[in-house]
Amino acid sequence: MKIPEILEKEAARLEEYYNIHYKPLAPLARQCFLNTMETTVKQLEDGSYFVITGDIPAMWLRDSAAQVRPYVRFAGEDKDLQAILEGIVEKQAELVCIDPYANAFNESANGAAGYQDETKRNDHVWERKYEVDSLCAPLYLGYTYWKETGITRIFTDTFHDMLIRIVGIFTLEQRHEKSDYFFRRYDCVKSDTLPGKGKGRPVNFTGMTWSGFRPSDDCCKFGYLIPSNMMAAVALGYGEQICRECYQDETLAGQCHELAEDILDGIMAYGIVEHPKYGKMYAYETDGFGNYNLMDDANSPSLLAMPYLGFCGREDKLYQNTRRFVLSADNPYYYEGTMARGVGSPHTPPGFVWHIGIVMQALTSGSREEIMGCLEMLANTHAGTNYMHEGFHPDAPEKYTRPWFAWANTLFAELLVNLMEEEFFE
Repeated sequence: MKIPEILEKEAARLEEYYNIHYKPLAPLARQCFLNTMETTVKQLEDGSYFVITGDIPAMWLRDSAAQVRPYVRFAGEDKDLQAILEGIVEKQAELVCIDPYANAFNESANGAAGYQDETKRNDHVWERKYEVDSLCAPLYLGYTYWKETGITRIFTDTFHDMLIRIVGIFTLEQRHEKSDYFFRRYDCVKSDTLPGKGKGRPVNFTGMTWSGFRPSDDCCKFGYLIPSNMMAAVALGYGEQICRECYQDETLAGQCHELAEDILDGIMAYGIVEHPKYGKMYAYETDGFGNYNLMDDANSPSLLAMPYLGFCGREDKLYQNTRRFVLSADNPYYYEGTMARGVGSPHTPPGFVWHIGIVMQALTSGSREEIMGCLEMLANTHAGTNYMHEGFHPDAPEKYTRPWFAWANTLFAELLVNLMEEEFFE
């Protein structure tokens, strides 16, 4: 597919900037910036657009939104880029309307699937792991595109239908016991399936909305995933604005507002713990019965990503307390080695650090020293590939997972663009 001219121009500018200001990352700048557009975006025969994650031939709602996010800021200047991004927004809306519980979809209704899971089957669906953030991602992308370009034609009838479905599912899943969603996978690791005959562990009403799985695609230990609920509260705020200003739908706008307030109240009432070392901080998960899971995962939404998600400022005291925990050995998925230190995930081998985690640490940092440390780690751990990976061994970066992982490349490119635009090195 032809790369929009504005992106070719920006890729060259990015490469030139890092050749001058931080040479170790210059070889990565252009190819990571263009990786999504060059290798994962496809225009289908019907004129619509489809975005794969990289080495898996399916479109994840979360990943596809994240993969094109850095391009949005340039869309006002290029009609070709507008057509692509608007096509992706419309495709995401169509997919949510097909099955709002699915996290990944096929290019067509071809029945392809990663596994033969026990759940409600649909030939359009690659995987039906219900992840709250999968429904948030299209709202983030559509809202950001609108605010960056001023273009409202993306808010079609399909997008409106998607909004209705998202509000309906989030509301229903406030009381998960009333939901008919179930998911079971056999002959797999425990993290790939839901306990309780596919329904998950019991939860108490909190105002938050239930999630079956984390953005890592691992199942939740406790059903109220705090970072995803933070993302949902922000996304619903975006939905409220869209409904009010673009659809003149005051009823749906009010529903978005009320639901966001419920979720925020639930986070503050049930999602905060008193830690003996870090003080008041956010838990990663809770069930509303007093049980908590204290950890963080490199995949976004994460606790580390709160400012990036627009939930709070990076100087927020609760965030800073939580951040100190996340970036410490008290987080069971924080690892250190001779070449890197950072947040990993139970989704990858024990001890593996994630490039996404290091990038997110830099994106949410207010410390020049910390950001430079992250850049040094990124420059030294791509194993000579000039691409980001999923997880890697912090003592031996040549041991890594997923050589083609567009989300990691894109997030890294977003960091490089941000630092350039902030004139970080000057």
